[in-house]
Amino acid sequence: MTEVPSPKSEVRSRESERFGLGTSDFGRTIKAVVEYDGTAYHGFQVQAGRRTIQGELERALASVAQEEIRIVGAGRTDAGVHALGQVISFRTGWDRSLAVLQRALNAVLPRDIAIREMEETPPDFHARYSAVSREYRYTILNRPVRSPLAERFAYHFATPLAVEPMAEACGHLVGRHDFASFGQPMKEDGSTVRTIHRARCWREGDYVYVDIVADAFLRRMVRRIVGGLLEVGTGRLSSEEFREIFLARNPSLIKVMAPPRGLCLVKVNY
Repeated sequence: MTEVPSPKSEVRSRESERFGLGTSDFGRTIKAVVEYDGTAYHGFQVQAGRRTIQGELERALASVAQEEIRIVGAGRTDAGVHALGQVISFRTGWDRSLAVLQRALNAVLPRDIAIREMEETPPDFHARYSAVSREYRYTILNRPVRSPLAERFAYHFATPLAVEPMAEACGHLVGRHDFASFGQPMKEDGSTVRTIHRARCWREGDYVYVDIVADAFLRRMVRRIVGGLLEVGTGRLSSEEFREIFLARNPSLIKVMAPPRGLCLVKVNY
C-alpha cells in the first residue's frame, strides 16, 4: 500500500528542495543561533535591492565556505526588529570543524550580526518547521525623559503606564484562538489561528516588559498586541474592552502599533 504524503510533509518537501535541506547524504545540516541588531536592516528575509539579515548571512557563508548556500530562519522578523536567539539552518559541504566556520563567519559578518552557537543536526532538521514555539520580548522605557543609550532597543513611552491591567489583559491571550485582530498570515489565504502558551507584562524600575510565547506568530502580531496593551495601560481601554477587541477578529479596531525597535526574538524552542 502506497503511503500518501500529508499536506504538511509536501510543504516541507517543497521547502527543503528550495533551500537545499533534503535528506540526501550530500553535505551537512547545520543549526546556528544568531544574534543581531535589526536597526539597519529591512527585516530578516531576503528582499531584492534591500539589506537584510538573511542576505548578510548568505553573503558571509558564500565568502567563507566558497559555495552558494540558502539559509532558513525560524522567524521572519520585520524591519528594525532585533534577535537574541534567532535560529537558522542550512546545508553545506564544509568539511572542517564548525568552530572554525563560526569564527570565520563572525570575522566577516557586519558588527551588528553574530553567530552565537553552531551545531550539526540530523538531515531533516529545519529551523522553521522543526520549531515548536518562539519567544518574543517587547521592551518599553516608561519615564518622562528618553534614554539615548536605550534608543535602539526600547520604545520610549513617556505617559505613565498602569501595569496591573496590562498584565490582566495579557491573560486573555493565552490559549488557542483566532488572532485576526492582531495580525495577518504570511500567506494571503493562511489561517490566523495561533496558540499562545504564555503572555505576561511586568515592570522593573523604568522599564515595562511584555513577553509572549506562541507556537507561531502572525505578521506584526506582537507589535499590535503591545499597541493594544499600551491603550490599556493608559486607561483608554479596559482589560475587558481589550478582550472584546481580541474576540472581534477585526484588525481595524487596534489603533496603535508599537514601533519595531522595542521587539526582540529571544528564543526558539525545539
